This record gives sequence, C-alpha cells and structure tokens, in this order.
Amino acid sequence: MMGKNSIEPIPASPVPPPPHTSRHQKFDRLLAAARRQPAVATAVVQPCDEVSLAGAIEAARLNLIEPILVGPSERIQQTAADAELDIGSFEVVDAAHSHDAAAKAVALARSGRAEALMKGSLHTDELLGAVVARETGLRTARRISHCFIMDVPGHPNALIISDAAVNIAPTLDEKIDIVQNAIDLAHILGVAEVRVAILSAAETVNPKISTTLEAAALCKMADRGQITGGLLDGPLALDNALSLEAAAVKKIVSPVAGRANVLIVPDLEAGNMLAKSLAFLAGADGAGIVLGARVPIALTSRADVLLTRLASCAVMVLIAAARRAQTGLS
Repeated sequence: MMGKNSIEPIPASPVPPPPHTSRHQKFDRLLAAARRQPAVATAVVQPCDEVSLAGAIEAARLNLIEPILVGPSERIQQTAADAELDIGSFEVVDAAHSHDAAAKAVALARSGRAEALMKGSLHTDELLGAVVARETGLRTARRISHCFIMDVPGHPNALIISDAAVNIAPTLDEKIDIVQNAIDLAHILGVAEVRVAILSAAETVNPKISTTLEAAALCKMADRGQITGGLLDGPLALDNALSLEAAAVKKIVSPVAGRANVLIVPDLEAGNMLAKSLAFLAGADGAGIVLGARVPIALTSRADVLLTRLASCAVMVLIAAARRAQTGLS
C-alpha cells in the first residue's frame, strides 16, 4: 500500500501561467463550494512548523475546518509564538512525537471526534502507517489511494491523477480500487461525466507491455459493472488522452480519448513525474487527498503554498459533506 520511499505531495510551481489565463480558477471554485458546507472537525497531525500551522489557522478562519492540533504541545505553542499565530481557541492534544501524534489523530477519527485528518510537518509514511494499521487504523474494504487534483492553466477543467503518492507498483486488483476511488472523488467534486483514461506508453494492447493488458482488463471490468460511475478507455498514451487532435491522428474513436478528466497512471513513478511535469512546465498546482480510509486525509507538502493547502482542505471538506449526506447526518 505504501513504502518508506512514498512520495511527498508536489509543491506549488513558480512557472507563470500561459498568456490570457488565470491561475487558480479551478481551486477558487473548489474553495467557494467548500465554504458553503459546515466546517469539518479535523485532526491536524504534527503542526509543528509555521507553514502547516498557518494553513490550519487560515482554513479555520475560512470556516473550512475546526482544527484539533495533535502533536507535542510545547512545540506547537512555541511554533505559534515564534510565528505570532493565535491558536488560543483551538484544542491541542499532546503527543510525545510524530508517530504518537499520528496514532492519536487516527484514534480521534476512529472515535468520531474528527471527521478528517490533515498532514502537518511529519513524513507521509508516518501518518499513513497509523492509518493502515490493521487493529487500530482506519482501513475499509477499499484500497487506500491518493489523488492529485491538478489546476492546470489553459486546461478547461481540473485533472485528477492517481496514484502518484501512495501505491508504488499497484497490481491489477489494486488498480480497481484506485480507479473507483478516483471516479467517486470526481463525482463529489461535481464532475458531470467522469472520463477515465488508463495511461500507458501506447494506445494499443501489446502483450509485451503489461500495463496495456491491465488497461484493457479495467475497461472490460467497467463494461461488466465491476467499476461504476465513469467512462473508461485504455490503454491510452497521454497525448491521445488529452488531445482530440492526437486521438484523431491515431484514429481513436472514444468518448474518453482527447477529453479525459481522470488519468490513471501505471505506477507511482509515472504519476509523480507527470504531476511534477505539469507543475514545473505548465505552471500547474496540485491539491492532494487520500481516499479509501474511514475519513478523508488532506495530504499536503511542507513546500505547498497556502492556496494549495486550502485547496486540499476544500476537497477534504467536500468529501466529508458527501459522506454526511450519504449517512443522513446533518
């Protein structure tokens, strides 16, 4: 499900947007939608640096979350004092160290006191290790997976990329949940028609390229109702997944080719390279969320700018609101 080398979420890019486009339009819409929902009680895990603590405070100011700060209380208080941040109105749950903070945050979620988790200044593996613990974690029947929601200047809609941060080399069986998690997320974010491209290096099935075989199998599973809620096509190369012209040149006739809004990558390395290429060459920003656990988990990077952190919070809030509606809770 994850390894010690799992990848941190990507930082915001310094690359400017193309001419006549506006940065962050899609993230601005996410924030507006999330602010129409009730604030979500959120365990903020190890907020022991200025960036993660300030992000939690701003999310609270915008009424996105009700933070429960979980970590070494003296360090949290010292961080707040050094940065001149006011945390007087927030609950602080003391923890001995980052692993203890992750365990206590997960316990808050298991007890129902927290509806979501938000990563602070600890490594992704430390947090997810507590989340996936068999006896004390937040496992469900679904495989845990990560989605980047990419705001790419010049591209009409947000792109969901999965999985580029948790599952290193997922099997076909694991990709079923990765795809379904991404489809469910797209619906929560208001995507009317979810068009899923299963990416590979080629757009034809080649027995020598295992990911093309897996792509074809996933598409057949969707045909048979084993994956629901989206249109799937694959294998597709990246160009004919996103470009109608490229799809036409290859004579691919499909409701997905050239119009994909969800990109399923072969493995973590491919996903990480794709997301960072969009960030550093196209000026994109990426919000990060972990799905498949009992609660949504905002997975931010220490290098994330404030807007990206808030966008991750916004996605988390919308997922929590959807779960409330599904269970009939107000």
